[in-house]
Amino acid sequence: MVTGFNHTGIVVDDLERMVRFYCDDLGLAELNRIESNAPPEGNHTGIPGSRRTLVFVGFEDGHRIELVKYHDPVSADRQQEMTQLGTAHICFNVEDIEKTHADLSARGIRFVTAPIIRQTENGRHGIVYAQDPEGNWLEFIE
Repeated sequence: MVTGFNHTGIVVDDLERMVRFYCDDLGLAELNRIESNAPPEGNHTGIPGSRRTLVFVGFEDGHRIELVKYHDPVSADRQQEMTQLGTAHICFNVEDIEKTHADLSARGIRFVTAPIIRQTENGRHGIVYAQDPEGNWLEFIE
């Protein structure tokens, strides 16, 4: 059965912009870049003859995000409503939710709300949602 996580993949339009966001703005590292060309009969994607670029970003010893740019067929538009079936988000742990919010806001990142902070008997907890440059949902938790 399942033994752990490997990666989370998201289809993107502007691959280099998304790599800059995840690496420069969020501080992840580009770990691997692959040009993937499926044979005419198809491969594991089920898309015969597809051409795509895969860029893995993250941390060497942790979970990775796979940014997938389809060149052929071209990546299609999608709805970006949080309530849409199939909508996903990536959650990051942060040390200081308010500083993260301020730093990313200064870089033009769109947030849904200001950070929500709660004090409980177990300590301080913060949460806030944002979107990456292509509208994928991001969650940050302190």
